[in-house]
Amino acid sequence: MSSKRERILVVEQDAAAQRRLLELLRSAGYDALPCETQQDGFKMVQSGDVDLFVLSADLSDLQCCNALAEIKGLAKTASTRVLLLTRGDGAQRARGLELGADDVLSPDWEASEFLARVRVQLRDKRAFDDLLEKTHIAEEGQEIANTAFQALAVTEKMTRDATALDRRLKIGVGSLILVAAVIATIFLLYSRRADNETKRAYSVIAQLESGVYKQEQLLAETRKMRRDLEGTNADLQKEKLQNQSDTLRQRISRGDAGDVATLKKQLEETTAQLRRVVSESNAAEGVIRSYAPSVCLLHVSVAFSDKNSGRRLRYGGINPDGGPLKDSEGNPVYTLGGRTPEVRTDFFGTGFLVGEDRILTNHHVAQPWWKNDQLSAALQQGLEPVIAEMTAYFPDAPSGIALGISQISTDADLALLHGDLSNLKRPILRIDDRRQAAISGESVISLGYATGINAILARAGEDTVDDIVRVSGGDATKIAGELLSRKLIRPIVTQGHIGDVLADKIVYDAQTTSGGSGGPLINPDGAVIGVTFAVVNGFGGSNFGVPIRYAQSLLKSQ
Repeated sequence: MSSKRERILVVEQDAAAQRRLLELLRSAGYDALPCETQQDGFKMVQSGDVDLFVLSADLSDLQCCNALAEIKGLAKTASTRVLLLTRGDGAQRARGLELGADDVLSPDWEASEFLARVRVQLRDKRAFDDLLEKTHIAEEGQEIANTAFQALAVTEKMTRDATALDRRLKIGVGSLILVAAVIATIFLLYSRRADNETKRAYSVIAQLESGVYKQEQLLAETRKMRRDLEGTNADLQKEKLQNQSDTLRQRISRGDAGDVATLKKQLEETTAQLRRVVSESNAAEGVIRSYAPSVCLLHVSVAFSDKNSGRRLRYGGINPDGGPLKDSEGNPVYTLGGRTPEVRTDFFGTGFLVGEDRILTNHHVAQPWWKNDQLSAALQQGLEPVIAEMTAYFPDAPSGIALGISQISTDADLALLHGDLSNLKRPILRIDDRRQAAISGESVISLGYATGINAILARAGEDTVDDIVRVSGGDATKIAGELLSRKLIRPIVTQGHIGDVLADKIVYDAQTTSGGSGGPLINPDGAVIGVTFAVVNGFGGSNFGVPIRYAQSLLKSQ
């Protein structure tokens, strides 16, 4: 066994803290090296001569996050263990692990615990390196077996021509054939298994919406959404009706007797419609002031686990540009092992406060695979969708809030979520679960994040969108964080009328689309009467809400 001391690289910008770390590690017999900047530290790690990388970092630093993920994606540094020192709560530490860190500690660590974690990581690295060496030996054995097969062909020819060969040589040749056959069989089975695993991954990934957008695609979708939203602006509707009214008045002033009656009737109808739009617009403004701060954007990131082993589906590696490694045919390489980034797909929806620590939304928002044909292929391929992250982003909140599922309704498309919302200080939406609270023909207001981050970006300036897309690289989580930090997250408020009230649904025409699911429907009295759960015909058409009384069983059980 090598007597070389294990090398540990320490990156800590605080000089006193770095000195303490180095002294502690050196006293334990390790070869501990200091490094002042993260950039220099990542370069030293990429040399491949570091056993453990102790990194003190802030996970809000996007460059640091990308470099951390790259360490685990590169073959040269895949075995390097990373011990991350970062401030923050459990969600922050979990994010550090997801980015590739092998362990995460808060800066207020104790010496005994720190050294114990260092020993664990180095022990795991030794085991990993030992496995790599055995794999290398097995590969060399495979090459020997191939050489043996070639030699066998020559040997057999010599055997036929030479009758005086010793019987023991024949036994030796036979043994060599047997060993080579065994090695070839093992290799063939492994290759088929790996090939099946890759094909299965391709089949699943083909069904997914990628959580990382191409920057050009995201910019194009944002511009299209900006045009779509212009038609839903209440101010534009008022301006259009006002112009129509002015035109009718001018025509009446110069029209003959035969036209005046018809024009007056049109003017009355236009005026009545204008009054209604103004009245509803004023009501919507009140709702925005009172309720919008309590309506959140929900981001649910879904990963996939193998049903048998429980291991997550991951990319086979990351190239220097940050994208997944690809095979000779240009397809991304996937695996069920390693520490490379997980394959994920991202979904967005809406939720709203119904308690001090409770958020109401749809079942299909909380568990996006529920009744989702697009994700059903994952279940059929032996993979199981799981929630990797669920985060709520409230308007003007300092940060996203990690959530979990409290309860799923068995009667309707509803789910109750929970999280630490104690510091929000937002009003809880008032609920009216009476049947007469929703009346056909009455106006209704819908709040939600229709189309998720696209609509939010569409309402921002062009330069702001370009900057967000550039900084985030198209990553959905980073985009949401940028939108929150720039105070751009706020729900879209649309107005319409109730078309019909059925036993299990409210039909209405307030415009919304995917992403608006889970948002509250509010009647003229300012009470929540339903929860949006389905939309038809894109941004508009007939939409459906779950009557709020179906949520009472969830709320009372808590």
